Amino acid sequence: MSQPPSHPTTRVLAMLELLQAHHRMGGRELARRLGVDERTVRRYAARLEDLGVPVVAERGRHGGYRLMPGYKLPPLMLTDDEAAAVVLGLLAGRRLGLPGQATESALAKVQRVLPAALRDRVQALRDTLGFTLAARDAAAPDTGAVLTLAEAARERRRVRLRYRSWQGAETERDLDPYGLVFHSGRWYVMGHDHRSGEIRTFRVDRVAAAEPGTARFDVPGGVDPVQHVTRSLARVPYAHEVEVLLETTLDEARRRIPTATATLTEDAGGVVMTTRAERLDGMARMLAGIGFPFVVRRPEELRGHVRDLARSLEEQAGR
Repeated sequence: MSQPPSHPTTRVLAMLELLQAHHRMGGRELARRLGVDERTVRRYAARLEDLGVPVVAERGRHGGYRLMPGYKLPPLMLTDDEAAAVVLGLLAGRRLGLPGQATESALAKVQRVLPAALRDRVQALRDTLGFTLAARDAAAPDTGAVLTLAEAARERRRVRLRYRSWQGAETERDLDPYGLVFHSGRWYVMGHDHRSGEIRTFRVDRVAAAEPGTARFDVPGGVDPVQHVTRSLARVPYAHEVEVLLETTLDEARRRIPTATATLTEDAGGVVMTTRAERLDGMARMLAGIGFPFVVRRPEELRGHVRDLARSLEEQAGR
């Protein structure tokens, strides 16, 4: 269970959100959710009444609280800058791997409560904004899985995962989630996998189900989820191991080559880039695009692909 809000004003607003989400709630349940006693819940109900929110208190053994039927919150008040920031964030979120259905419904709700003039300007932004990054809907994880894993990581609570491999095979495993990482358009969770007995990284979009358990865990000292995920992705096995000497400085190489793509080591002649590649023709194009002079150390076959690329570019230049 998530921690209750700590500030009194935050608790009052949290009570309003709970009453909006539920047709009716008992005083004891509200007190439990908010981390207060039932007398304080009565004070919060009175405070909401003072703010113009009609809270109906039902007396008796099975009494509780509910909002007056038909009550709706007033329109969302956003400045032009705030509205633009919200819309840009949601639009960018789809491109970066957030669930498309959730972002579309959120955008619709935000636009519905904006004043007409501002709503038209926001729609103009949506109609005219272009992205160079393709949408990553296929890698969008289930929102419930993301929230469950985040809560479990914060509370140090073990979870039971039903996980699909890249081949489609499903397994069940217990995971102590140390943290979530968003990297290159995908969500990852890393932690101690009790099935393998190792610290592992899992793609959240392949999590078919995540159920929190009761067992607790401690995170080992020195664990950095971001570093672990980027390093583990850099070690993903591919068909070819590549080592190239780049004639540049380490700082310049780091500016152009992501840490998840390759390992960079300073060398007397420049920077040694060590990585793995599924296709050597793609590696040749990558080396050409980096823009540094380079020397291929291994594999020898990469030299042939670089020559093929050079001939192709020369033919294109002569057309």
